[in-house]
Amino acid sequence: MKLRGVMPALVTPFGDDGKIDFKQYEKLLNKLRNDGVKGWVPCGSTGEYNAMTSDERASVLKFVADFANKDELLIAGTNAGSTWEVIEHTRRARDLGYDTVLLSAPFYATPAPNELIGHYRSVLDAVDVDIVVYNYPPKVGVEVGLDVLDAFVDEPRILGIKESGGNLLRAIDIRSRYGSRYQVTNGSDDQTLDFYLWGATSWICGPANCMAKACVDLVNTIEGGDWLGARDMMQVIYGAMSSLETGKFVQKVKYGCELAGTPVGLGRKPLLALTDEEKSAFRKAIEPVIG
Repeated sequence: MKLRGVMPALVTPFGDDGKIDFKQYEKLLNKLRNDGVKGWVPCGSTGEYNAMTSDERASVLKFVADFANKDELLIAGTNAGSTWEVIEHTRRARDLGYDTVLLSAPFYATPAPNELIGHYRSVLDAVDVDIVVYNYPPKVGVEVGLDVLDAFVDEPRILGIKESGGNLLRAIDIRSRYGSRYQVTNGSDDQTLDFYLWGATSWICGPANCMAKACVDLVNTIEGGDWLGARDMMQVIYGAMSSLETGKFVQKVKYGCELAGTPVGLGRKPLLALTDEEKSAFRKAIEPVIG
């Protein structure tokens, strides 16, 4: 799989009854498709996978796979707290048509590097899928370090890495150490321009749920070689991206969807709705992007 363009890290819409709202999900996906995204990444951290049952996660994966066109990329989030759970989620994703999965370190376990290497190896041995490893230390407590990437440099089924740690030096280190061996997908949304400069070729993007066109336009401008134009575009979206990085990411993205005309409900508890003050601040930050 060639990772390319903007792929939204999809939110999961919930109705007033607390159940997954697939009608709103379809409306969201149609809008994102019209805005030019290249594929779909359901059941990641923006999708609140940790707050859903296994059957709910499978229902989301099936819905998105059934919606997707053949030329759209499909990557399933299959993370969990233990290796055996990840294998079970990954098997279900494979059965539903996903050839590639996105995997951070198991949450809460804080595995050592050798344990993390063993974790990814166990998944590869158990299920015939490719993996995009996911570096997101703020969520899981450990980094997918260069020693982990060293261990899989000759394993073609480890396609690349999503970098969400907010550390641009990671992109520089990966490019310097491995060249083009690993595909880098940006997950540090407020540093998109910088990550593309240092070799990112795609953007698995939570904010794309509510501002996909601006994200797609930015990437298209970068790929067209107009770096100064892209810088000006990045400056427009930077306020919203910066706000998202300060906390309550899922709630803000979901509120952004409401502002963009595709409401997706609230996050599941323990996430609470934004306060009026928080809504006002984020609305001010995103208005230059969505009008």
